[in-house]
Amino acid sequence: MIYTVTMNPALDYVVTVESFAAGEVNRVKTEHVYFGGKGINVSKILKELGLESQCFGFVAGFTGKELARGVEEELGLCSRFIEVADGMTRINVKMRGDQETEINGMGPVVRDGDVEKLQTQLEALNDGDVLILSGSVPQTMDAKIYADIMNALQSKEIKVVVDATGELLLRTLPYKPFLIKPNKDELADLFEVEIHTIEEVERYARKLQALGAQNVLISMAKDGSLLIDEDGQSHRIGVCQGEVVNSVGAGDSMVAGFVAGCLSGKSYADTLKLATACGGASAFSQDLAKREKIEEMVKQWA
Repeated sequence: MIYTVTMNPALDYVVTVESFAAGEVNRVKTEHVYFGGKGINVSKILKELGLESQCFGFVAGFTGKELARGVEEELGLCSRFIEVADGMTRINVKMRGDQETEINGMGPVVRDGDVEKLQTQLEALNDGDVLILSGSVPQTMDAKIYADIMNALQSKEIKVVVDATGELLLRTLPYKPFLIKPNKDELADLFEVEIHTIEEVERYARKLQALGAQNVLISMAKDGSLLIDEDGQSHRIGVCQGEVVNSVGAGDSMVAGFVAGCLSGKSYADTLKLATACGGASAFSQDLAKREKIEEMVKQWA
């Protein structure tokens, strides 16, 4: 079974306007509400690829109830979110017009007892399962939470994927995550450097592997993606061809594609193709990609 963890999910309220004028009334042209969060996005793409998963994490308040309902009833996913007492699940406002503006909420107050409930859920994982730890955590949580989870699961043969930034990611490396997926800018931030060339991307990706990561997948926007696999082999691929509509969730889609490729026994080269197809398909869609769009992108690499 595949399990995704979204510590800080959100209701994403996405609107478009002609142009934003500060201090004035701005009329909305279109509006949509999405059940957001990196782990939830991964689960959505896995479903399109025919794989079941279960969604873990924390919710709170009336927004949390709506998110849990939507994940179950509208997305058709298995919701196993823990409801906490204080705060509320975020509402993230994303406004698109002549420029993009985002206002992200704070998230719920997650206490030690809530984390213990999550740890209890994760204790039920078995050898061969896949655990995907994605995204940021609420402000009340410690940056070592992902590392703590991996430490507690060391006795089991579980593939752990970490898609996070900064300290959240770095603290997990001693526990040898199966996959990490920073983008080029996040890679530079991890080492507090500027990265200008593909050769530099590979050099710092290999440093992350030396620190413990088994597979390192770096997304590089228009320059495509680079994978350093667990055998130390380097694989590079360009971008899919199409018109970018929405870049939100493209990285999560790549994670889902990589996991699906590995579980189906594909080579790392072919797994990278599927991951790239999933990322491109989502970037070329208003919401996350549907199966038909993913299959269309896969044909570009045939």
